[in-house]
Amino acid sequence: MIKTKIVATVGPACAETDSLKAMLDEGVDVFRLNFSHGTVEEHEGFIGKLKSVCAGRERISALMGDLCGPKIRIGPVEPQGQMLLAGDEVTIIPGQITGDAHRFCTNYDGFAGDVKLGQRIFIDDGQIRLDVTDVNGGQVKCRVVSGGALFSHKGINLPDSNIAMSAITKRDWAYVDWAIDKGLDFLALSFVRSADEVAQLKDYLRKAGSAIKVIAKIEKPQALDCLEQIVEAGDGVLVARGDLGVEMDLAEVPLIQKRITDMCRQKGKVVIVATQMLQSMINSPVATRAEVSDVANAIMDYCDAVMLSGETAVGKYPVEAVRTITRIAKVTEAYLDEHIERHPRVSAPQQLRLTESISRSVGYIVDDIDAKVVVVWSQSGSSARLLSKSRIDVAIAALSSQQRVCRQMCLDYGVLPYCVPLPATVDEFVKVADELVVSHNLARPAERIVLVAGQPLGEPGRTNTVVVHTVGEQ
Repeated sequence: MIKTKIVATVGPACAETDSLKAMLDEGVDVFRLNFSHGTVEEHEGFIGKLKSVCAGRERISALMGDLCGPKIRIGPVEPQGQMLLAGDEVTIIPGQITGDAHRFCTNYDGFAGDVKLGQRIFIDDGQIRLDVTDVNGGQVKCRVVSGGALFSHKGINLPDSNIAMSAITKRDWAYVDWAIDKGLDFLALSFVRSADEVAQLKDYLRKAGSAIKVIAKIEKPQALDCLEQIVEAGDGVLVARGDLGVEMDLAEVPLIQKRITDMCRQKGKVVIVATQMLQSMINSPVATRAEVSDVANAIMDYCDAVMLSGETAVGKYPVEAVRTITRIAKVTEAYLDEHIERHPRVSAPQQLRLTESISRSVGYIVDDIDAKVVVVWSQSGSSARLLSKSRIDVAIAALSSQQRVCRQMCLDYGVLPYCVPLPATVDEFVKVADELVVSHNLARPAERIVLVAGQPLGEPGRTNTVVVHTVGEQ
C-alpha cells in the first residue's frame, strides 16, 4: 500500500464500471463529484455504479461532493473567439444580452456594486486581464491590460474585490440536501473567505442529523487572512491552486501550499493538495518531470491526499494517472520514512491531548521494536487521524463499527480502515486485531504489532491504552 491518499474526480473518462474498478485497484481512496459539471441524474448514476463495483470488495472508498460556490461568469458572446486587444475599452453589465468584444454581460447582478475604480478583473483563469476605469449605473468600464480570445461563459475572477455573495448559493443548498439524502462522506466548500461560512454549513448539516465532514477550499486571497480560524472551523482543507494561482502572484502559490499543509499538520486536520497535479496526462500517457516533482513535494509537505481533476474526469488516461500517483508516492514515502524526522507534535483540542501524546509515543515504540503495523480502535476516527498526523512509519489499521467513519478515514494518511463489530473488552479487541492483521497480510505470526484503544471501547476521546502484542500469542 501507499500512505498518501488519492482523490479522483469523476467524469465521462472514468464513469464506466471497468474504469472505476481499475482505478480502485490502482489506489483511489475518494471519488469526487464535481457539482459544477454534470446533472444530479448523472451523479446518481455514478454512485450506483460505484456501489456495484465496491460490493464484496475489502477496500473501502469514500465519496466527496464539491459545491460550485458563487462562480461569476460572462454571458453569451457572438462570434466566439473574437479578440480583446491591449488598450481596448470594454463594458461589463449584468443581464443576459449576447455580447461582443466591446460589451458583454455577467451572471452576477451585484457585479457593479462589488468592483471599484482601479481594481483588476481576470477572465478565463487570467488569460484576459482588465483594469476598471469607471463604474456608473450598473455598468463597469474597463481597459484591456492583457488581451486574448473571448468565449461565452468563461469564469471571472475579482482578486481585489470583496464579493458580497455568500460562499453557498441557492443551487449549492439544493446539492447539500441531495448529498445528505445520498449519504455522501465529504462536502468541499468553494471560495471560502471566513470561518463563519464553514460554520454555517457545518451547523446546517448538524441540524439535519448528517455526519458529512466539511472540507474548506482555499482559493481566495481573503481566506489567507483568517487561515487559522478556517482550518480550526472545518474538518479539513483543500489547497485549490487553480484559483489561487489566478488571484495571487503565481510565485507565491508554492509557499502558500507549504503554509497551509504545515498548519493542518499542526492542527491535526486533513489537507488535500489539488489542481494540475498531472495536467499533461489529460492527453499524454506519461507525466512530465516537473509534475512528478510537484506530486513528490506535496507529499513531502505533509499533505494527506493529492487530487486529480481533469486527469481522471475528461483525460485520455485516467487509470494511468492514478497509477503514476501511486508510483510517485511509493518512492517518496520510502525516502521520508528513512530520512525525515517523524512524530511531530499536533495542537489537539483539550479533550484529545492524551490521545495526541499517546499517538506520538506509539511512533517511537514502533521504531524501537520494529513493529509491523499499528492497530487502533477509533470509533469516531479521531484517534486514527492523530496517529496519521504523527507520521508513523508503518500502516495504521483503524477499526470502527461505523461504516461512515471508516469511509471518512479514507482521507487520513497511512490509515487502512476496517469496519468490524464493537468488541466487548480490550482483550477481545486484541484477539480481533490478531486475526485481522494475519488475514490481511499486515503482519505474520511471531511478529510484533502495537495496539491502541480506550477503555471503555467505542467511546470517543477515551484512548488511554497501548499494548505491544506478538501475533499469534493469546
